[in-house]
Amino acid sequence: MKIHRLIIPILGLFLYQTTVAQRLDGFQSNAINKQLELEKTFLDKVDFGRFKTHLTAITSEPHPAGSEANERVKDYLVKIMQQGGWEVKVHPYDVYLSKEPGESLVEIVRPFRMPLNQQENFVAEDPYADHPALWKGWNAFSGSGDVTAEIVYANYGTKADFDKLNELGIDVKGKIVLARYGGNFRGFKAKFAEAAGAAGLLIYTDPGDSGYMRGLTYPDGIFYNETSIQRGSLLTVDWTGDALTPFEPALPLDSKEKIKRLNPEEVGLHTIPVTPIPYGSAKEIMSLMKGQAVPTGWQGGLPFTYRLEGGKELKVRVKVDQKREFVRANNVVGTLKGSSKPDEWVILGCHYDAWSFGSTDPNSGTSMLLALSETLGKLAKEGQRPERSILIAHWDAEEHGVIGSTEWVEQFREELGAKAVAYINLDAAVSGRNFGASSSPTLKKIIMESAKAVSFPDSSKTVFEVWARNQSEPSIGNLGGGSDHIAFYMHAGIPSMSGGASGPTLYHTNYDNLHFYEKFADPSFKMGGAVEQLVGIISLRLANADIIPYQVSRYAKDLEGHFSGAVNQIRRFEKDFGGFMKSLEAISSLKESAENFDKQLAEKLESGTFDSKKAKAINQDLLSLEKSFIDPKGMYFGNWYRSLYASNDPFSGYASWILPGIQYEIELKSTTRLQEWDDRYAEAINDLKKKVDILIEKF
Repeated sequence: MKIHRLIIPILGLFLYQTTVAQRLDGFQSNAINKQLELEKTFLDKVDFGRFKTHLTAITSEPHPAGSEANERVKDYLVKIMQQGGWEVKVHPYDVYLSKEPGESLVEIVRPFRMPLNQQENFVAEDPYADHPALWKGWNAFSGSGDVTAEIVYANYGTKADFDKLNELGIDVKGKIVLARYGGNFRGFKAKFAEAAGAAGLLIYTDPGDSGYMRGLTYPDGIFYNETSIQRGSLLTVDWTGDALTPFEPALPLDSKEKIKRLNPEEVGLHTIPVTPIPYGSAKEIMSLMKGQAVPTGWQGGLPFTYRLEGGKELKVRVKVDQKREFVRANNVVGTLKGSSKPDEWVILGCHYDAWSFGSTDPNSGTSMLLALSETLGKLAKEGQRPERSILIAHWDAEEHGVIGSTEWVEQFREELGAKAVAYINLDAAVSGRNFGASSSPTLKKIIMESAKAVSFPDSSKTVFEVWARNQSEPSIGNLGGGSDHIAFYMHAGIPSMSGGASGPTLYHTNYDNLHFYEKFADPSFKMGGAVEQLVGIISLRLANADIIPYQVSRYAKDLEGHFSGAVNQIRRFEKDFGGFMKSLEAISSLKESAENFDKQLAEKLESGTFDSKKAKAINQDLLSLEKSFIDPKGMYFGNWYRSLYASNDPFSGYASWILPGIQYEIELKSTTRLQEWDDRYAEAINDLKKKVDILIEKF
């Protein structure tokens, strides 16, 4: 028996080592086997059952930001991480938002009176659907009002859609707009409707986008049924985070440090009443509309021809009475202090507030991170503490406008600039079985390499093999808007990634609960453990590498593609555009330096001759690379967004804008500032090249 006990661990380590690259980026040759042994131990310690335990506990009741239920979730997070041996701190902020839906109603007034449904039906097989704490559908940051008016259908409510209505001579002023979800952030639907003079706005999910036109509806399938309602925030200020404290943390009102807050009346919050409805209610309105048929592409999945106007004989009443107030938001941040480099931080995060139960969004990510904190805690207790500090953060009030994480970044911006190695965002990270990721350039390789070390559940393949689908490299997206990486990456210049296993979700509905998760998202509950293993490998490699394992040459490769794409876009409206010559020259120089850096670093690591003092100096310089793209002047669409490299799309809210300064001009079809942007980008890229050259000299 003793012989078998000895052979099995050795065989397991051998098999593990054969599945991963023998050269680990950032590790000296004499440190690789130790790291691989640690990773094998970590993988074995992952308890796949803990994910379900935490998901069940966290999503047992609805817990929107500011609720007592969310306080209970916060306390659970603190308890579990403290029990795991983490140093836990709660960071409070007083933020300005709509805590509750208040009073609302939607009804047809003419040609007959009919109150319209605003909440999901009970479902016999779903024990969560009749929870007494569930609310009607609502949109946080709606204006308050009680209006009765004619109806105008505005398709997805994008800027282009409102422009089309104007072109067709459809007057929106004084009318209630009906728009379907999709195409842009819901807050922009409200912004464009209000700018057009609308008196109110109703938003619904069309069955052609998620409903019976796509497949079976809940509870028989994964698509919206006729009572499903997407909730969500409407906040659309020119920055991310608390509406009243751009650039500054919304510290508690009773804090010793006083923060100047803007006047709520002066920040452009919505004034018209806005509320979401299910397509069952939208059908009742739209079936009565008598105006001209919609243009091509505007028809949805309801069983009749869509019309642009309801006419004078159709009147609808929309009432919303919603309070805005200061609400305490609490971030829970746990730290596993590094053994030799405690002032270099690898940060992982996911928000924990949810519109209802949040079993897929966001708390599949929360539960995975809790399980990971337990596994890493066990390793630390056994003397295998990471070299760098690992921080796991649970953010509050994300659903209202990515608020909690933004306030924390604004509070610790300078410290993060000096210490943060990477931010890994895991919002809804285990909501299915389809692995994917988006990332800043330097972190793409470590995601792919780490994915080769983890088995995909119920498969003989690795996560990488399933993800890549027989390609040499899987598709890795660019980071856009909509989640907690924004402040880290787009404001503070910290390399970031977002990833996980996605799948079906009844997004922001009252049906996003454990019953839906177990029936449709991942009935086996195996993906929680698999994603934990992958995120753990990424974290441990970032934490333990002798030299931070950024792939510096990826900057030039990606920039070449992005500038080429930008030039092609510009030439569609300015065919004689000559290109960004200064930037392209800078990229060429950067490419040469970065490839030289990667080559020399690999040789140096292979020789194993880095001393700790030299490694420390190089690592400190590596932390500054992404900051080359941080421009204090910021973007013309909002100077809070300081990254020249990436931003969320200010017109859609969600999409990723790479080279956002240039992309904004493309959106405006303007060439007046292109020379300025060529100068600014060339300066940033040349600054990055100089930093790389200085790093090479330190070898």
